[in-house]
Amino acid sequence: MRSSHALKLVLAASAAMAATACAGGTSRQEELAYIERPAEVIYDEALHSLDRNRWAIASKQFDEVQRQHPYSPWAQRSMLMAAYARYRSRDYEEAISSAQEYITLHPGGDGAPYAYYLVAVCHFDQIIDVGREQARSELALAALNEVTARFPDSEYARDAELKTDMVRDQLAGKEMEIGRYYLRRSEHLAAINRFKKVIQTYDTTSHAP
Repeated sequence: MRSSHALKLVLAASAAMAATACAGGTSRQEELAYIERPAEVIYDEALHSLDRNRWAIASKQFDEVQRQHPYSPWAQRSMLMAAYARYRSRDYEEAISSAQEYITLHPGGDGAPYAYYLVAVCHFDQIIDVGREQARSELALAALNEVTARFPDSEYARDAELKTDMVRDQLAGKEMEIGRYYLRRSEHLAAINRFKKVIQTYDTTSHAP
């Protein structure tokens, strides 16, 4: 599930300032060149790129806000928006890096709950089928648990809980697959240990019965 709905608080905080900015697009050549401009102008152009689903261009424009105006209120907001744009372009590792940079620099910022949530959904969206290695599922589970633990009353906690249930079911399915593999090889003790783990660790999943 895409998380564009989760940006409503971030975008709401930006709307009043962006409305006063100058509108206008940016060519690729202009975007790559250093042209000093007011922060609100660059930020508004980045929002315009988002509206047109030009995710890669938008992320670079948000980066430009930070580069030209690192101590402005726009810079903190742009850091989070750049992470979101990278997530939408499926540049997951860069999105995670941008979100974690926000968390490091602004742990008490208004966007911190969303930054943690964005890290989690970047991992979640990369989960693969149970027939393959599940390291990404483990990362997603840890990140989702962090969202619910740190921000239990936030708008992101409920979605994180739903995704947590899905990840746990995925991990339980992996244990079942390995257990059945051992069972087919008549390695009964190894199979039993895998099935026990499902009962003990993933008892609320669909695999437990």
